[in-house]
Amino acid sequence: MIADDTYLIREALTQIVAESARIRMVGSFGDRDALLAAIDQSPPDAVITDIRMPPTQTDEGIEIARTLRARHPGVGVVVLSQYADPAYVTALLESGSAGRAYLLKERVSTPAEIVSAIEVVAAGGSVVDPKVVEVLVRARTIGPSAPLANLTPREHDVLAQLAQGKSNAAIADALFLTRRAVEKHINAIFAKLELPSPDDVSRRVTAALMFLSSGQAGD
Repeated sequence: MIADDTYLIREALTQIVAESARIRMVGSFGDRDALLAAIDQSPPDAVITDIRMPPTQTDEGIEIARTLRARHPGVGVVVLSQYADPAYVTALLESGSAGRAYLLKERVSTPAEIVSAIEVVAAGGSVVDPKVVEVLVRARTIGPSAPLANLTPREHDVLAQLAQGKSNAAIADALFLTRRAVEKHINAIFAKLELPSPDDVSRRVTAALMFLSSGQAGD
């Protein structure tokens, strides 16, 4: 399903989906309420939505993602935005990164990226626009060396698990550590990456984005 209050964007997205042999559009809407009502009747595999739409033109895309996490957790969400602001990504991923993507609207000009993001969230994965990651890294990187270089091998392992959206308990199981040990490692990671915010969710998302942007995710 597609939701955007701009007719031209809806038409562009409709065309992108129509040209993909792997995706079928089942609905197109111009506001939040119409989209949510349609999803309640027949949930799709994924939704691609504008970040700002009627009725308030503020953060409807983020609100849709939150609502679906509670009511239809299996529905993937791709949020399209013109804002390269990591704060929006933090808000989108605060309840988990699984099945969520944040792309800049300029990606509409590269259909393959839109199709890929839809498929990724439908499969439970996550995508963050590279330009948003760049903004975050520039803001967080201090001096000539990247903060990730200061992590110990074990802290690197813990961060790699955290970047997959895993809970402390899941990280402990994956790395054969106690939960207390995982908590200590994560606190050390936050300190070394200079993430002093008391908001643990924001720190986890920021740390994950820094790791993913470093190119070490495949190590």
